[in-house]
Order: sequence, then C-alpha cells, then structure tokens
Amino acid sequence: MEDKIYNLKQKQLELENICLSKYAVKSSETKGRTKEEPPCSIRTEFQRDRDRILHCKSFRRLKHKTQVFLSPMGDHYRTRMTHTLEVSQIARTIAGYLSLNEDLTEAIALGHDLGHTPFGHSGEIVLNGLLPGGFEHNKQSLRVVDILENLNLTQETRDGILNHTADIAPFTLEGQIVKIADRIAYLNHDIDDAIRAGIIEEKDLPEEAIRVLGKSKSQRISFIIKDILINSSDKIEMSSECNEAMNNVLRKWMFENVYTNSPAKAEENKAKRVIYALFNFYFENFYMIEKTFEKVSRESKEILVADYIAGMTDRFAISDYMNKFVPGAWREM
Repeated sequence: MEDKIYNLKQKQLELENICLSKYAVKSSETKGRTKEEPPCSIRTEFQRDRDRILHCKSFRRLKHKTQVFLSPMGDHYRTRMTHTLEVSQIARTIAGYLSLNEDLTEAIALGHDLGHTPFGHSGEIVLNGLLPGGFEHNKQSLRVVDILENLNLTQETRDGILNHTADIAPFTLEGQIVKIADRIAYLNHDIDDAIRAGIIEEKDLPEEAIRVLGKSKSQRISFIIKDILINSSDKIEMSSECNEAMNNVLRKWMFENVYTNSPAKAEENKAKRVIYALFNFYFENFYMIEKTFEKVSRESKEILVADYIAGMTDRFAISDYMNKFVPGAWREM
C-alpha cells in the first residue's frame, strides 16, 4: 500500500514540473522548514502548510474578528475569516491561470491575517502604541505560525505571510499574488458592506474608477483579475490604468468615505479603550495568563500580553472587559 501511495505522490510532483510555469515554486524546490521533518507520504509540502493553517486555533478565531464593522449584528457582513476566504479565492484564480502553485498561494492567503487583533485595525493601533517595538499584524501573523501555534511552515509560506502588507515584495510570485488579492478583496467587499449598512450608495462611488473597473463588485473583480493576467509574467502587476483606478482613486475614496470618517468607525474609540484597558490589566496581573505562555516564556511581558490580547475575538474581548471593569448585579447568597 505504501508503495502505491508513494507512486501517486511522485506522479503529483512530476505533474507540477510539467504543468507549472518556470516562474512557479515547485513543491520539490521548497527552501524547506525551520525544523526539518520527514515528508508526508501523501501531501506536498505546501499542501501540508495549507492544512496546518486551516486546522489551527488562530484560523478558527478569525470568524469572530472585525473586518470593518465592529461586532456587526447582521449575518451578511464580512468578518476577518470571510475576508480571508475571499482573498484565497481571488488569489487561487490568478495563480491557476498563470500556472503558478495554487497550494502555496492558498497557504499564504489562509495564513496572512492570523495575527490580526480584535476590532481590526483599531486594536492594532492601540497595541502598536503600547509595545516598545511597535505592533504590526503581518509580523504578528508570522509570530503566530512560528511560535504561538508552532506550525513549522515552509520558508515560502512564511515569507508570503510576513510581506503581504509590507513595502518589501514577497520573493515568490505566489506571495505577490496574495498581496494584491488582499487589496482587491477588501476594497470590493468593503464597498458591498458599506452599501448594505447604508453608509454609501452605489451612485456615490467615484466615476473615474467605476468607468474603468466596472459598476458592480463582480465586474470590478473580474476586470482587475483579467488585467493582472494580461500584464504579469516574471512579476505580478497590473496596467497603469487599472492601478490608477483601483489604488489611487477607489482606495483613496474608500479611506476618505468609509475607513476613516464614517458611521462604521463610530464605535472605534470605545474599542480602543477596551484594548487599552485589557492590556494594562493583564500587564499588572500577568500571573493570570502566565501558564498560557510557558513555552515562550523568554519573551518580555509586554509581548506576551500583546499575544494574548491579539488572539482574542471581538466578543471575547468585550465579555472579558465587562467581567473585569463593569460591576455585575448583586446576587443574594
């Protein structure tokens, strides 16, 4: 039986060598893991990365973390998990048509936001101000897979996760795809959510961008993907016209009308106070969470408290804050 399984896996690796582009990262050419492991008899190395991320606790918590709207009551607003899945879908589509490694692309996409705090970028801003070395969710995502979850991922997946939002481009085209797919996803689904919330109307969107990209969400995503497919070869890029419409017009408009100055941000200061209060509480009462971090006890107390806070979901942070700082009703003994 093992011989048959081995032969099936070898066929898969051979197919990669035949079918994937010369610019793709083949599973057999990975730079490897931080700690060496015997190979899986069934899965390629990037398939293992994807599965480890999919099954880890930090991934499951994404379903209750903010994308833009804090703890939305409606069932149809995006969360950090649904955002991640949309990034993965867009990224895999691009990778497939460019004959790049879809498994590596998917692994990076699924892991790219594991380090996000509760309440989205509001929580990130608070922790960034409290930690001496600052806090960035992409670096925290790498810390999650390396240390807190100890997933021992390949170098290619780790690089893509770290650099999905940094100035430095990932060294693989698969990582570059996720970087651009992240922006395609959030711009378009955040428009969808903002319209659903009544913050903006479709007619409000900037004509300069809509004329180029399309009126509906599906039209815009399709146009951008096609543009990338036509303009990419040894690096992932879009035409100057598409880049101008998406990044310099539509994205700027979203920051001005949704991300920084809209009813969607009305509760942001409250969320920041929750994070600030919890951080200070656990810093002063570190014994309460110390056992959680026995395996990473060499780190400073500030970093470990930030790990604990960043790992919270929105609802857990709110519940914990209520328990710690809001008086409960008196119960007769």
